[in-house]
Amino acid sequence: MKTMNDYCREAFGKKLYKLSLDGGFTCPNRDGTKGTGGCIFCSSMGSGDFSEGGKDISSQIERAKKRVEHKNKNGGYIAYFQSFTSTYAPEDKLRKLFYSAVNHPDIDVLSVATRPDCLPESTVELLGEINKIKPVWVELGLQTVKEESVRYIRRGYPNEEYTDAVKRLHEKGIYVISHIIIGLPGESTEDIRGTLQFVIDNKSDGVKLQLLHVLKDSDLYNEYVNGKVRTLTKEEYLNILGELLPMIPENMAVHRLTGDGNKKTLVSPLWSADKKDVLNSINALVSSINRDGKRK
Repeated sequence: MKTMNDYCREAFGKKLYKLSLDGGFTCPNRDGTKGTGGCIFCSSMGSGDFSEGGKDISSQIERAKKRVEHKNKNGGYIAYFQSFTSTYAPEDKLRKLFYSAVNHPDIDVLSVATRPDCLPESTVELLGEINKIKPVWVELGLQTVKEESVRYIRRGYPNEEYTDAVKRLHEKGIYVISHIIIGLPGESTEDIRGTLQFVIDNKSDGVKLQLLHVLKDSDLYNEYVNGKVRTLTKEEYLNILGELLPMIPENMAVHRLTGDGNKKTLVSPLWSADKKDVLNSINALVSSINRDGKRK
């Protein structure tokens, strides 16, 4: 399995640290274009709970650098526009924000989290233009391809839109990372395998496997309180990862195998808040998978 760190050392000769930035975006699933409540699992911060705030991107970068400087040993930095839908704005705003990031001398990569339905041609052209200056990564929130789940989470776009977005981004030489949520209500391991296979078939360059969290400031919280949703135990999650990891091709980097819920709003699963224990368990799982991709 190729990790994000493996990929970065191959491509850049060093480890890269993500600096989570807030570009002041919203989302078509929040402003009434496609909905008002956002995706059912999304926090009030639009998944940017750990992002820096403020209008000046250079200042955000400097503050974010201070957060990780204690563990950065000669590494580089990724300017990660994480909050909400980070291409959901006019081109002139995107140009100003993104160039402010890539023009910073310490930034090695621009990474943009967005939705496949928020990538008009003008935006893809802009990202392609920047990609000639510094590498651009685009993170697409696919989450699932199961139609019932797509409706349940209120994703708001068809699977074909993802396929089209990946194709157009690849035509510009842009690196694509796809997000998949593990533990959505009603999804079996086979359903999750189907989503991962869809990502593989579309030749995504990287993948993020994300444990479903219930956050107090999300609409999923109401479902959980009313007993309509249960979250995975650590053992269940590790078992599912054990099914998924052997599927991933050698050339596809795994950028995440879990995720951090904001401890201030995290309701379930609480075991996920013990990051050290979770990472140790995942590392043990990964080491148990032999060269043929099978668990020992």
